[in-house]
Amino acid sequence: MVRLIDLLKKGGIILELKAKEKVEAIKELAGVLIEKELITDAQTFFQEILKRENLESTGIGMGIALPHARSPAVKELVVVFGRSEEGVDFSSLDQKPSHLIFLIAAPEERKDEYIYTLVKISKLLRKDDVRIALNKVKNEEEVLTIVRDYE
Repeated sequence: MVRLIDLLKKGGIILELKAKEKVEAIKELAGVLIEKELITDAQTFFQEILKRENLESTGIGMGIALPHARSPAVKELVVVFGRSEEGVDFSSLDQKPSHLIFLIAAPEERKDEYIYTLVKISKLLRKDDVRIALNKVKNEEEVLTIVRDYE
C-alpha cells in the first residue's frame, strides 16, 4: 500500500502558513501542487476541494484539518502539510482553530488509495506525540522524520 512518506513531497511542507482563513489556507497549500505542476487546472481543483469542504468541515478537532478532494485536475496522489501557529478556522468539531493542516489531492481513479491515505493521516494525528512534535518542528526534514518514524 501507499506510504505517507512517499506522498509528502520535499517542498510540499509549509511551516509558516500565511493564510488566516480556510479558503486562503487551502489555496496556499494547493499552490505548492500547482507550482510543481501536479495540478493541471487550479480552478477545477479548487471547485472540487471547496465543494467537499462545504459538505462537511474537514476540521477534525485537536488542532487538525484534513482538506481533501479527488479531481481530474490532479496528476498523482499527493499530500501537502502546512502549519499555522495562529491557527485557521476550519469550523472544527471542537470549535478550535486548526494548526496542523494536511491537504490531500488525488486523481479521480485513485479512490481506494485516496481513502487509505485519509485514514492513515487521521490515525497518525490521533497520537499526542505526533501532534506535539509537528507543532515544534523547525524544518522540513524534521516533519519527514516524524512521518517516517510514526507511520
